[in-house]
Formats: sequence, C-alpha cells, structure tokens
Amino acid sequence: MSLAEAAKWGRAEGDGHVFLTIDGEEQPVGQYPGVSTDEALAYFARKYDDVVAQIVLMEHRVESKAPATDMQKTVEHLREQLAERNMVGDIRTAEARLDALAGQISELEKSEKAAHDAARSAELAAREAIVAEAESIASQDPSQVQWKTSSARMNELFESWKTAQKNGIRLGRSNEDALWKRFRSARTVFDRHRRAYFSQLDSTNSAAKVAKEQLIVEAEALSSSTDWGFAAGEYRRLMDQWKATPRASRKDDDALWLRFRAAQDVFFSNRQAANDEIDQQYTANLSVKEELVVEAQALLPITDLNAAKKALQSIRDRWEEAGKVPRADMGRIEAGLRKVEDAVREAEEDKWRRSNPETKARTNSALSQLEAAIAGLREDLEKAEKAGDQRRIKNAREALEAREAWLDQIQRSASDLA
Repeated sequence: MSLAEAAKWGRAEGDGHVFLTIDGEEQPVGQYPGVSTDEALAYFARKYDDVVAQIVLMEHRVESKAPATDMQKTVEHLREQLAERNMVGDIRTAEARLDALAGQISELEKSEKAAHDAARSAELAAREAIVAEAESIASQDPSQVQWKTSSARMNELFESWKTAQKNGIRLGRSNEDALWKRFRSARTVFDRHRRAYFSQLDSTNSAAKVAKEQLIVEAEALSSSTDWGFAAGEYRRLMDQWKATPRASRKDDDALWLRFRAAQDVFFSNRQAANDEIDQQYTANLSVKEELVVEAQALLPITDLNAAKKALQSIRDRWEEAGKVPRADMGRIEAGLRKVEDAVREAEEDKWRRSNPETKARTNSALSQLEAAIAGLREDLEKAEKAGDQRRIKNAREALEAREAWLDQIQRSASDLA
C-alpha cells in the first residue's frame, strides 16, 4: 500500500502515535517512536498489507479449489488480526473479503464432503462386491467347483482386498470389521470345502486305481489266449467295466490306460496274425470259387430250366468241396453265385405259375364268358344298324370294342400259360 493510500485510513503524530480511521472515527493502533510520521504510518500500513496478502493467497486457493482443510481457521485468524485494530488500511473491505471467503469455503467444504461421500460409497460398494463374490464362490457345490479357476479367483479377491485396505478410502472401523469378517468366513469355508473335496478325490482315485489295476491283470492274462471268440468277448466286457470305473488322477489314469491298451493290442495283434495266416490258406479256395461263379453266370439267361438246375447242382457240389475263402472276399463271391441261384428259382416259380391247373381253369372260364358277351353285343349292333338308331349304334360299338380289347389281353395271358 502506498503512503498516500495509507493516509486515507490513518495518520501519525510527531511522537510516533498512529491512528486508524474506521467508520468515521479514529482509533489508536500503536506507537512507533523515534521515526518520522511517514515511517510510523508506513510501519502500521505494512501490517495491513501482510493481512491483505494472506487474504489474496486464500482467494487464489479457493478459486483453484484447493483442499479446504484449515481454511476456515485461517479466515478466523485473519479476522482476529483485523479486530485487534493494530494496523492501518481499509479494514471494512478486508473484512468483507473475509466474509466472502468464508461463504466460498463453506461451499467448497460441502463439495469436498459430497465428493468424499461419493468416493466412500463407491469404495464401500467395491468392498461389498469383493465380499459378495467371495461368498458366491464359497457357496458353490463342491462337486461342481472348478477348483483351479476358483482358487485363483479367490486369491485375486484377497489381493484386491489388501490393496483396497491399504490405498482405499477409510470406511470406518465398524464397516471394515464387518466386511472383513464376512470375507474371512467365505475364504475359510472355501478352503474347508477344497480340502474335503481333494481328500475325497484322493480316496476315489485310490479306489479307481485299484479297480483298474485288477482289470489290467485280467486283460494281461487274456492277451496270450487263442480262443479268439471267447477272449474278444471278455475284452469287450473288460472295456465296459473300465468305462464304468471312476477315473483315477490324470497321471495315474493315463498310465493305467496304456497298460490296459497294451494287453489288448497283444491279443488283437495275435488274432490278426492268425487270421492273416488263415486267409492265406483260403486264397487257393478263392480262385476255385471265382471260376465256379463264372461258370454259373454263363447259365444266364435261363433258357432250359432243367439243364440249368442240373448244371447249378454240379456247381454247388464243387463249391462246397472248395472250402472257405478269405473273409474280405466272402461277401463278393457269395453274391456272385446267389445271383444265378435267384434266377433259377424265379424261373421255377414262373413255370409253376404258368402250369397251375387252377390258373388255367380261371382263364378259360373268363374267355368263354367274354366270347359269349361279344357275340351278344354284335347282335345288338346289327339290330341298331337296321333300326338306324344312332345312339344305340354308338353305345353297342363302344361296348363291343372294349370287350374285344379285354379278349385280346386274356388270350395273350392264356398263351403264356400254354
């Protein structure tokens, strides 16, 4: 503040006494002896400037929304300094600025409190979410839990809890204690279920291992059997029992399966080798039967049934004498002969159908009845033509043509039966 400005709000006397003018009245503020009146007035003006400088600093802090902590105390302290009236300056303006600051600080405090309450609510919700998820994991059916995934997640939740407790907003002792008890209880239940599950799993794995080792003993005992049909059936039975037996631990189960499979492989390899040897023996028989199929198929189409039957019987006799063929060729070679056998059978059935006396009798009766009907229709046609009755002529002619067509068809069928 300049000396001229200070002179607006106070004055100094020759003995160093200084006075403040406020609300139109003078009040003594102090004495600064041994100096000029200007120096005495400037001394007390500087005290006012110090207070104003602090007011400006406070205004900047409020404008920048600095933390409001202790701001009201500072305002009150400045008020007290102004109230001591030991300085020279525009006291009322400074007090008004402090009043404005007090209101602004109150609003800032409300805003900070709202932000703090919102952050605290968010922190409480986050802690609640951690606890709720931990309780959800702990409440799962132990037989349905994915233990590796759930254990990892429970550890993540614990780390989240520790981080929140270390760096998060304080929730109050009662809230934090209550949430921690719930979280700790959920972890305890989860750990108890996990221990019980794996203890039971170890027991189940041990029982499964013993059961599967017994199946392996049986499988290995069968591996050298040459009773192919019986042993193959037994292996199917053992496989069904293997599938019905609970799994052991993954490592044990894989090793046990390799032993069980190895015993089967020995048996089936031996059986395949035996079958291959038999198939080699049957290869010569196959050549004989292939020639017989060619000979049988030469009988087609059947023109002389008796000769074909006689030739087919000879082929059948030689077929039986030839013996077995490799299994891979059995279906193909049997189908070749069956084609000829089916053709001979069909020829026999056709011959019987044509020579059946009952069929012939029914056909002859139908011929007689149809011929009589045709003769009658011809007489009706002649009479209609003589009478010139066109309607009767048309009807008689259509009926006659239909009966003659039926007659032609029956005559052809009769010729087949001859």
